[in-house]
Amino acid sequence: MAMAGQFAIVTGASTGIGFELARLCAAKGYDLLVAADEPEIETAAQALRDEANSSAFVTVQADLATVEGVDKLYEVAQDRKVDLLMANAGRGLGHAFLDQDWDRIRRVIGTNATGTTCLIHRVGQDMRRRNEGRILITGSIAGFTPGSFQAVYNATKAYLNSFSFALREELRGTKVTVTCLMPGATETEFFVRADMLDTKVGSEDKDDAAMVARMDFEAMMKGEGDVVTGLKNKIQSAVANVTPAELLAKQHRKQAEPGTAKS
Repeated sequence: MAMAGQFAIVTGASTGIGFELARLCAAKGYDLLVAADEPEIETAAQALRDEANSSAFVTVQADLATVEGVDKLYEVAQDRKVDLLMANAGRGLGHAFLDQDWDRIRRVIGTNATGTTCLIHRVGQDMRRRNEGRILITGSIAGFTPGSFQAVYNATKAYLNSFSFALREELRGTKVTVTCLMPGATETEFFVRADMLDTKVGSEDKDDAAMVARMDFEAMMKGEGDVVTGLKNKIQSAVANVTPAELLAKQHRKQAEPGTAKS
């Protein structure tokens, strides 16, 4: 159980990994603020309340792709000392870059990169001032690979992976830790929302979101720098580090190009 009054923020908590992270926090007795950019956050919150041990529970529906959305979340939370920040909100987008809608491209960049960075900057300053806190960032093994037919998404995850290690080093010597989760394909709403059900990666078996969240949470609580979930993903990330980018892009095409779904 958590110490009384400890407070956790989980973004992207309406479904998938974020929901499972919030469930773990609730089970351990953390007071919770859960946020997402969709009304389903209220449904998710009610499900969590029904099984939670937490003494306080707040929901925020905000567009975390914008500074205004981050401001809204921060204003709700700023009178509390944040012990855990789980910056999990993210969006995907399939198809060829030049065929994608610009507003959806901008939303992916805003949610995955800009909004996440802004929130960590705000909350991270408070943690550093107190010399206490844990930050978890949901990156991806996709960040190791030039993402043909997921070009913008993979680029944002490469940014998050790099950013997390840099921030962790800057905070070395403090009691603020930074952990980067690097999952592979996980059983969530991601591939539906990214319009990728007709791709090989979208149609294959995926990792369980609860398992991914549990490994991630444990790594964060231990203060580890990163966690790649699953043996297949560990191998894939290791191979990506020694494979030419051009070849990685060609291989990714076989996974993410529309029409490559398993029959």
